[in-house]
Order: sequence, then structure tokens, then C-alpha cells
Amino acid sequence: MAVTPHGHSPLLNNVLRYTIPNSFTALSQLLGIASIVTTQLCGREYLELAAWMIVWCGLLDTVDGVAARVLKATSSFGAEFDSMADLVAFGVAPAILMLNAGVQIGGIEYGTEQFWVLAAAAGVFALAGALRLARFNLPSAKPERGWFVGIPITAAGGGMCSSLVLVLLHHDPIAASLPLNLYLPVLLFVLAMLMISRIRFPKAVKRESKLINAFQVINIVLIIYCGVTRSWPEYLFGIGVFLLVAGIIAGRISKPVATAEKE
Repeated sequence: MAVTPHGHSPLLNNVLRYTIPNSFTALSQLLGIASIVTTQLCGREYLELAAWMIVWCGLLDTVDGVAARVLKATSSFGAEFDSMADLVAFGVAPAILMLNAGVQIGGIEYGTEQFWVLAAAAGVFALAGALRLARFNLPSAKPERGWFVGIPITAAGGGMCSSLVLVLLHHDPIAASLPLNLYLPVLLFVLAMLMISRIRFPKAVKRESKLINAFQVINIVLIIYCGVTRSWPEYLFGIGVFLLVAGIIAGRISKPVATAEKE
């Protein structure tokens, strides 16, 4: 077996290089499963922990992408694995979280008409996430640098659903004043349609504007701080809404240069 000047085989180096980003992806998927299990436990503290787990999945999703690019360890296997993990962490887990939030926070009773409407919306959300990921795994999907087509599943499930539940848990008067039996299923249906739509949506990549680049860096740092310290869910939800609206507007007023990029 050939070895490098440092005594390591090229094969071993490649295995280690690809293992690092894939390990972050695996941890994200396991956290997504843990969130689903935790959501089923009785108690608002478990619901909150499940929501934070989805936020942490978002942080890991960012880390695995950065690690893959820095280590030059991008691969077809990694892309497929990442999509599978995203479906669990940002599709199924947020759907189950919102369903249980409707019961524990919104007062929706099991077996009622309102419960089945919310359950159907949760199912549509998870299905739309799967369709989105499958569509952009097709070889025919040609990238447009810096843009998605449709809202990414990480933004819909990780950015909107989890942070909304956290805000509702932290602000009982607001939660009590809202008709969540209506708002929660409507939000899930809208996010599902946005994920499978043809709307152009910007990625967080280096832009020509220094102001936009500075905003992106500051925002990423603040999101990491909120996630690590489990604080300021209001910021996570607020910036999620802002980026959703601003991203859709930016996609509408800018000119496309190619077709959309895979998540």
C-alpha cells in the first residue's frame, strides 16, 4: 500500500476526509429522530427541547456543507445522504413538532376535525419536503449559482416551524390570543407550496455587495449564538420571516442566469 511522506496511505486520508462532513450529516439525522421522539413526550419542556434540536440540525447542516467544501470532500453519496438527513430533520421532525404544538399549545383535541386538518397539513408539509429534495437530486437539474428554485426545506422546517413553536412557548399570552387551530395548518400548507414552487430564492453565498455580505455574516453568527445558548427564539423567528419575504422579493425582481441549484 502506498504511503504519503507523513506515513499515511492516500486511501486512509480520503476515508477520513469524507468521514468528517458525513459525520455531521449523520448527527443531524440522529438529532432529527431524537426531536421526533422527544416531541411525543408529555410536557412543554420536551416540546421546547424538540424545537431546539431542529435548530441544532440547521447548525449542523451548515457545518457539514462548510466542512465538505474546505476538505474538498463533496461527493454524490454525500449529497444523497444530506438529502435523506434533511428530510428527517427539516421535513418530518418539524411536521410532528407542529402537530404536537397544536395539541399542547393550541388546545386542539385528538380526534377532532381541527386535529385531522392539522395532521393533514403536517403530512402535506413532509411530503412537499420529500418532493423538493427528490426533484433537485435529478441529474437534469442544472444549477444557477447562488439561487434555489422554491424555498429550501431548511428554511421552511428549520427556520420557520421550530422558531415559531419556541416563540409560542415563551409567550403564553400571544399563544392564547391566536387561533392556532387555523394558523398552524395554514402556515404548513403555505410553506409546503413554497417549497415545491418555482420561486427563485437566494442562497447565503458571497455577493457583490459588501453590505449584503456583512449582513449575512452577522446573521449567521447571531443564529449560531441563539442556537448554542438556547436563547432569543424571537430573533430566530423574526429573521426567518424577514429572510423569507425578502428572499421571495429578491427572486422576483432579479434576473435569472440559469436554472436552479440543488439544495
